[in-house]
Amino acid sequence: MQVNVESINQVTKKIMIEIPAERVNSEISKVYSEIQKKAKIQGFRAGKAPLHLVKRTYSDVMQEQVVRNLYEESFFKTLFEHKINPVEKPVVEFEPLEKDSPFKYTIIAEIMPEIELKDYTGLEINREKFVFDPETIEKEIRRMQESMAQLVPVDDENGVEKGQTLTVDYSFTIEGMPEENSNATDAVVDLGSNDILPGLEPQLLGMKTGETREIRITMPETHSNAAIEGKEGCFEITLKEIKRKELPELDDDFAQQCGECQTMAELREKLEEYNKKHEQERIENNLKEKAVQALIVKNPIEVPETMIKRQLGHMLESFKNRLQSQQMSIEMLGLDEEGFYKRFREEAIEKVKGGLLLMNLVNRENIKVEDADLTAKYEKMTYGNPDMLKRVTDYYSSNENARQALKSEIEEEKAIAFLLENAVITEVEPEKKQ
Repeated sequence: MQVNVESINQVTKKIMIEIPAERVNSEISKVYSEIQKKAKIQGFRAGKAPLHLVKRTYSDVMQEQVVRNLYEESFFKTLFEHKINPVEKPVVEFEPLEKDSPFKYTIIAEIMPEIELKDYTGLEINREKFVFDPETIEKEIRRMQESMAQLVPVDDENGVEKGQTLTVDYSFTIEGMPEENSNATDAVVDLGSNDILPGLEPQLLGMKTGETREIRITMPETHSNAAIEGKEGCFEITLKEIKRKELPELDDDFAQQCGECQTMAELREKLEEYNKKHEQERIENNLKEKAVQALIVKNPIEVPETMIKRQLGHMLESFKNRLQSQQMSIEMLGLDEEGFYKRFREEAIEKVKGGLLLMNLVNRENIKVEDADLTAKYEKMTYGNPDMLKRVTDYYSSNENARQALKSEIEEEKAIAFLLENAVITEVEPEKKQ
């Protein structure tokens, strides 16, 4: 048997296998002999038909069985001898099987990249300095005030004005694209919310209850459907009601409606505490991401396409679950699975690279997960709830696969902590928010 192994790239091997004609002929004879013992051909008792009739009747069966036999005896042996460990089932392409000719087939196998980790200590990373901005608290209070606003009908003597909320019936069409047509009854439009198409709001100003207007707008270049970018859309809108927002007073009654606070001073204090905690967590998470990114830059690797697709699948499921909890779907965001994969492919590649490099670091630095690490993780997951802690502990103690997955997660966390402990970290001023 002849074997030729070719590296297509760092993570893909092409293995060409050629089995000699003598071995092919031997296997063909053997398989026909086995078939003849059981063959049922009209005019002959089972197993008694002459070989030439068996060959004529069962040639397809022979071909399939011989290919399977030759493949099974050579495939795993070849991978073992050449130390090739596919990350997923390889792609196999067979050439036609012919008597008196060698049998050839090709294997395309994706493998883990060979990683020689280097320069993983002394990584230069910028850490954002935490700066508390009191204005963020006031913005949050205004947001809460807006969310608790009451909608009050208004006299429409002056027509629609900025900041009002409208109830409308509408139909929308784009000439030549019936699939984009839509209509709605009692649709709510918040002026000033930036939730409606650009160019529509100014043409609603001045409308009065009961009035119908035909409004034409040019579809924006940022629309989720590229096919309609720049085309003219036509709204026929009937205004049914105008309301204005009546904001609650920012007093102690307001604070008491917002949670476990008695006064506005206490509410501001709680919001400040939450803001500081949230921002510090964001900065820490950002620092961890920068550490992994710096490791990737120092150790460029290729990753198997199979692992990229698997990562994209995990990301898509997670994204769908988050949207579902908000009664939303990816379609509502103008995406489909193909669009999601295209948009997040680079992010998935970086996640796979980071995961492989961190796994290599775990092995190189002999990072271990102790029982105390698991206990701490359980406590963090359950927020100190004793009943939940027991259930979580019992679950991971009895489910080895879940336990191993959690240990891998902790190993990765410890590897990132190692990077940060050995990094050169420079504190920098936060970027100014637009």
